[in-house]
Amino acid sequence: MIGKPYFVRQAAIVFGIAKATKDPKISAALMDKAADLKSKVDEPAATLDITPPDIEPPPAT
Repeated sequence: MIGKPYFVRQAAIVFGIAKATKDPKISAALMDKAADLKSKVDEPAATLDITPPDIEPPPAT
């Protein structure tokens, strides 16, 4: 599972690129992407069901 530090790091990278670019359309798109990544940090952690599926063993031959 991807943790919060990953999303924080990615948002910081995208934000830095957005600040460095001269094209306002690209900068705006990158800022939107950074905001999306930031929102993933703010979301509560999803609970994952890690129980294996019910699988029947193959018949013994």
